[in-house]
Amino acid sequence: KIDFALEIQPGDRFSIVYEQKFRDGQFIGDGRILAADFVNEGTTYRAVYYQSTDGKIADYFAPDGRSMRRQFLRAPLDFTRISSNFNPSRRHPILNRIRAHKGVDYAAGTGTVIKAAGDGRVNFVGMQGGYGRVVILDHGAGITTLYGHMSRFASSLKRNQRVRQGETIGYVGMSGAATGPHLHYEYRINGVHKNPRTVPLPEAGPIPPQYMAEFQTRSDSMLTELDRA
Repeated sequence: KIDFALEIQPGDRFSIVYEQKFRDGQFIGDGRILAADFVNEGTTYRAVYYQSTDGKIADYFAPDGRSMRRQFLRAPLDFTRISSNFNPSRRHPILNRIRAHKGVDYAAGTGTVIKAAGDGRVNFVGMQGGYGRVVILDHGAGITTLYGHMSRFASSLKRNQRVRQGETIGYVGMSGAATGPHLHYEYRINGVHKNPRTVPLPEAGPIPPQYMAEFQTRSDSMLTELDRA
């Protein structure tokens, strides 16, 4: 919901309710965050952790039961800065001519882990021209993502392999036409490039109706704790 690298503003604030663990009366560590709210530029976002009694659901949800999880990560790595934005009219730094930049370049140190932005299947893994070492994932519904300039791929990654959101698929490098270590990341819908930073990302589904009563009972107590905070 919030881009913590780019959207945090002075005056933003947060509150959390979290577990503390004790053994024989001795504090042994902090546990899971159970509820949180974050005020970002005047807008309040709230999340509650809910694990169903049967164990089939364990995730964070908004107070109305909508999942807080997106089907895609906005940025599939921990980066230091954006070195080049999505720009149809960018002058290429190596070719020195106008060439559309159809993705976002995230600068990061060589070897930084690159994660799958969403669940999908490996459509391509290998060398591809100026992209260098590249992975392309097919997520279904016409959505594909591309990850370029890798230094190396995750071990045993191969074509047609299924991957989960957040799974390591490679590591930052500067293979191909690159002036420094970074990830070139593209998001495509039916072959059309979209700006990864601004494209609306589909949300995961809400809590199934049969779990709503239990969720509301548990979340109400956590939200009361947040109100106290």
